[in-house]
Amino acid sequence: MEKLKIEIEYDFCRLDELNEQDRKLIECAKAAVKNSYANYSHFHVGAALRLHDGRVVIGANQENAAFPSGLCAERSAIFAAQSHYPEQAIDALAIVAHNEKGFLSDPITPCGACRQVMLEMEDRYKQDVRILLYGTSGVYVLQRVKDLLPFAFVDENMRK
Repeated sequence: MEKLKIEIEYDFCRLDELNEQDRKLIECAKAAVKNSYANYSHFHVGAALRLHDGRVVIGANQENAAFPSGLCAERSAIFAAQSHYPEQAIDALAIVAHNEKGFLSDPITPCGACRQVMLEMEDRYKQDVRILLYGTSGVYVLQRVKDLLPFAFVDENMRK
């Protein structure tokens, strides 16, 4: 038996260390939190993605009393972008979370379903998507979705 190891690299920085484009994207994600409908969990998530042409599309989590019927902020932004601008690849995606105390100190990471959808966007357009995970203590910056989901399952896997 051989033991293998997976390593990822990511940056942790202050908000003011990011370039203006990325700071604006995080601000859009923070503003998107206001569109969240989280009457059950009171856990509000906002996402903003920047398309290849520079357009920004936002999303917010939407809960429902029939819990599986809700949708995460990341997927609501991605699906909106794909519905309106299917020819545009996603360059970057920012994610923020807010609870009853305010924005979280530590960055949150996307759920597994969102990671899979995000990965599909990388695979579809053959382009990495930068991920910005915001917390008041700092921002995790990942250069590609595959770092969040190293054992990826994409279309190509079904063809081997």
